[in-house]
Amino acid sequence: MTTFATIDTPGPLRLVQVGAGGMGKAWIEAITANPDVELVGLVDLNTDTAHQALAEKGIEGVAVGTSVGEIAAATGAHAVVNVTVPVAHHPVNVEAMFAGLPVLCEKPAAPTVALALSLAAGSEASGQLLMISQSRRYFNSLAQLKAVTSELGEVGVITTEFFKAPHFGGFREEMDHVLLVDMAIHPFDAVRYLTGQDPVSVYCEEFNPAWSWYKNDAAATAIFEFSSGLRYVYSGSWCADGAETSWNGQWRVNGERGTAVWDGEQAPLVDASDASGGALAVPAAADGPEQIAGSLAEFASALRTGEVPDGQIHSNVHSLAMVEAAVQSAETGQRVRIDDVLQAAYTQALEAEKNAEVKAVLAAWGSPLGSFTGRVEVLSN
Repeated sequence: MTTFATIDTPGPLRLVQVGAGGMGKAWIEAITANPDVELVGLVDLNTDTAHQALAEKGIEGVAVGTSVGEIAAATGAHAVVNVTVPVAHHPVNVEAMFAGLPVLCEKPAAPTVALALSLAAGSEASGQLLMISQSRRYFNSLAQLKAVTSELGEVGVITTEFFKAPHFGGFREEMDHVLLVDMAIHPFDAVRYLTGQDPVSVYCEEFNPAWSWYKNDAAATAIFEFSSGLRYVYSGSWCADGAETSWNGQWRVNGERGTAVWDGEQAPLVDASDASGGALAVPAAADGPEQIAGSLAEFASALRTGEVPDGQIHSNVHSLAMVEAAVQSAETGQRVRIDDVLQAAYTQALEAEKNAEVKAVLAAWGSPLGSFTGRVEVLSN
């Protein structure tokens, strides 16, 4: 059972950020805008990049180095924000957690579900919180859609249409499964947030339109089945010029009492009845921070209060498993069970794990299924 302690400090939480590239600069801005946290260290393999990022923001007095442990110890840090590239997520997270530091890590948790399971076991073995920043959960209008969804009775179908035409250049235009791996995890995670359910299977097809500027498949349609009977249909393309959707996509939720639609930006529209038969109204939007600012705020709150955040690693593994299962389905042309993906990843993680403490936790699970997502307990100092 994982335990993590709250942090009782009268001042801001002292954070060390790892990664100072493009996304790192966005996180620096988010951290400096939040009065409940303070950037005390910036780690990057290229210290010139780190110094430049701080200079661009006019920030002084932040320790810079190449070692998470050294900078954290020198600054008295309370926690780490990991904004490295995905292949570096696992080693950086493990180093930080076993140095006694909770971590907020950019999505995805790791390149594979097996490595994400290793991280979940590492969180248990170290006793440190690992939260994955699924920043697109943090939209006030999405929270409104969640509230409406809970009032629609039994939900039968949820759809997301995602059509954009970004010319990224660089690695994205060369990578395999670019839409599924690089972007689809956001709506996949969002449907788990909306419903409070995890899917049981998926059938997915990928393809590349003739005019695509991507080397490999940049369009996909996936149908997820949930144990309740709900079907979630995702259809998207990254080479779809004209009438583009928002970056959150266009959503439709149909339940026994009616339908809600969301354009990914504004408040949802609803055509449905409430439990008493009256017209279902959309609740007023909250005024909370959005995107990475929202993720950061929830992380800081978790460390203060001990409340387990939505993006806690044990839960987030299921969002990554949806991606991996969809990729497997697209490659094989077969329906793929999510539990099969998790079980195969667990076997791989157990065989590959080199850290004795982490391996012992993995072995004690016996399986990543069943009670796996509920393994977090909070201890207060």
